[in-house]
Amino acid sequence: TNPKQFLGNEQNWVVGMECYEMELGEPDDSGRRRPVTKEGSEFVIDVDEVIVALGTRPNPLIASTTEGLETTKWGTVVADEATGKTVKDRVWAGGDIVTGAATVISAMGAGKVAAADINKFLRG
Repeated sequence: TNPKQFLGNEQNWVVGMECYEMELGEPDDSGRRRPVTKEGSEFVIDVDEVIVALGTRPNPLIASTTEGLETTKWGTVVADEATGKTVKDRVWAGGDIVTGAATVISAMGAGKVAAADINKFLRG
């Protein structure tokens, strides 16, 4: 899945995220298959908050704009290491926002852990 755009209401509050399903395309000259958008696969996820993760330092706005999210004195988000779950309902976190600057492999591992717990949550 790849986000396309965020959707807002008349008050400019985020209400959704439009996404595309992705699939692997044909191999290029190097033999690598790159992700391509799956035709007609657009869908919308209802959201009421979006945190964009770019860079390796915690965004100082997160703590001041996200009510109910526990953060440390360094601005990192407090999340359960085994699940990625935060104290805020329906919010998971992982990677640099939790640990501070670390490796991509570590962030990917945290993403896998959080994705598994989100899947468990959604399936009941």
